[in-house]
Formats: sequence, C-alpha cells, structure tokens
Amino acid sequence: MMDFQSLAAIPALADSLPEADAEARAAAARRQDSLTKPPGSLGRLEELALFMAAWRADPRPRIGRAQAVVFAGNHGICAQGVNPYPQAVTAQMVANFEAGGASINQLCRVNGAALSVVALELDRPTADFTEGPAMTEAETLEAMARGAAAVDPGADVLVLGEMGIGNSTIAAALAAALFGGAVPDWVGPGTGSDAEGLARKVSAIERGLARHRGLRPMQVLAALGGREQAAICGAVLAARSHRIPVILDGFICTAAAAPLYAADPRLLDHCLVGHVSAEPGHRRLLEALKKQPVLAFDMRLGEGSGAALALGILRAALECHNGMATFGEAGVSEA
Repeated sequence: MMDFQSLAAIPALADSLPEADAEARAAAARRQDSLTKPPGSLGRLEELALFMAAWRADPRPRIGRAQAVVFAGNHGICAQGVNPYPQAVTAQMVANFEAGGASINQLCRVNGAALSVVALELDRPTADFTEGPAMTEAETLEAMARGAAAVDPGADVLVLGEMGIGNSTIAAALAAALFGGAVPDWVGPGTGSDAEGLARKVSAIERGLARHRGLRPMQVLAALGGREQAAICGAVLAARSHRIPVILDGFICTAAAAPLYAADPRLLDHCLVGHVSAEPGHRRLLEALKKQPVLAFDMRLGEGSGAALALGILRAALECHNGMATFGEAGVSEA
C-alpha cells in the first residue's frame, strides 16, 4: 500500500512512479500496421490498444481482471442548501450498490468488472468549506490511503466512480480553484438543482474560493474537496504504481483527480476519461486536462457508469488488436 506522508510530497511522485513503456507501445504499433485492415482504419480503437500496451508493458495486453471501485462520502457544504436531495441518500445508494440494484452494477456485470463500494465516514461529513477547510491534511491523507488500499494490484484496468450528495458542488469548486474562470461556467444541475439551487451553488463556491486563496493543488483538494475525491486521488496513484490504467468517470470523478494533474500533469498520464458528462463544466475541464473522452452519451449519473460503459469499448479495442489476423497469417496481399 502506498504511504502518503504529506500533501507537499505528492507532486514529486511523478518522478518515481512507472512511466509508459515505449518499447511495448512501438511493438503494438507494428502489430497494428500488420493487421488485415488499412492502417488507422479502426480509429480510436487502435490508439486505445496502444495506450494499454504502453501502460501494461505488453505489446499484446489483455484484460483478465477489471476492477471497479465506487467511493462514497458526505459533504459539509450541504449546509448551504446546494443539494436537492438529503444526505441520507448517500448511504441509501451505497446499500443499493451493495445489493446490486444500481446502474453501475448492471454496467459492471455486462462489461466484466468486479465492483466494490468504499463508504468513507458517511456519518461524519466534511466541514463546510465556506467556513473553513473541508478537511485537515491528516484527514485528506487518510482518505487517500483508503483509496490506495482499495486497488487490486492484480487488476489489468481500474474503473473509478463516486457517490456523494453535494459533490457536484465540490467538483465545480475544485475545477474553478485549479483552472480559474467564472464560477457559473463550472456549475451545473447535478442531481436536479433548479435556478435557485444553481444560484446557491455559485454563491457557496465563490465564498469558498475567496476564503481559500493561493493554495497549492493538493492543498486545494483538502480545502474544497471531500473524502471520496481524496480517495480517488489515492486510487489513481496506487494504480500507477502497479502500471494499472485507470478509466475515470464523468465531471465529478475527473474533477476529483484534477488536483493531481495540477500538481504535475504526468500523474494522470495513465488515465482515460470514460465519457464527457452532460454537466456543463466537464467539457471545459477535459480541455484543461488535455483529455479526450472515450464516449459522449449525454450521461450525468455518476457512480462510475460512464467509465464502466467505456470499459466495453476498451475490451473491444483489445479484442481487435489481439484477435485479428495479420496479412501474413491470413494470406492477404498488402500491396
């Protein structure tokens, strides 16, 4: 398990964690060029296969075990009326995940991912960031360690998702703090906020940003984030240590990992983004992170649902990469 000593030490991990294997990627590219198809004709599927080859250090990578983890937390910012549903729903949805009744359960089942849910002190929400930091450094590091511990070192790919009433406000606050711009441009309806609810979100975030100025990226995570956001960061780093590619979900999950990118962009090199959310801030965030989503299905459920759906595309990319015949094998002329 990774040992996170301090938030200040996180950026330096980019110098010590494994990097993409250029030789494996080059060998995979040579195989792609020898398959019975015009070069590049499978488009993004080819790039996904090369991505997997590089991070798994294997020219012919396979997904034997796909792990999906949903982290759940509650947030003190809900005291500002930013949430149309009560915080009790977080625990209720965790129970639904555990019983197999949620969307993420069905998507993991059909796309071949083993799902686990990690509830993070749901009875003790973080602090209201309009009044002070949401978490102390110790609380942030503890949540990161919980996230890291949830990662299966034997997995070939990791799908990440979240659950937490109020966390669309957290996501918008993190994005605005890390990348700037007008707060309303980052704020969306989440689970169904009306115009008054959106105004409360904007007001709360603006007050939080005014209170927490001049912080380094990982300090921003502590000041404005939540336990599930910190756990996602910990899981992303642990996956990197084992050369496990990560599929991030939508706006909230991507924003959770954004402090790592802001600390050092290399820390998210092994991450794909499963889809672009219908939440208005997500496309803007993807531009800031220089990430191209796998899918655009107008989804905004969370739970890891878009990432689990993208797993099916990733599997398809590897089936083509590994299963297609080469020109020589098929006796097809390349000329």
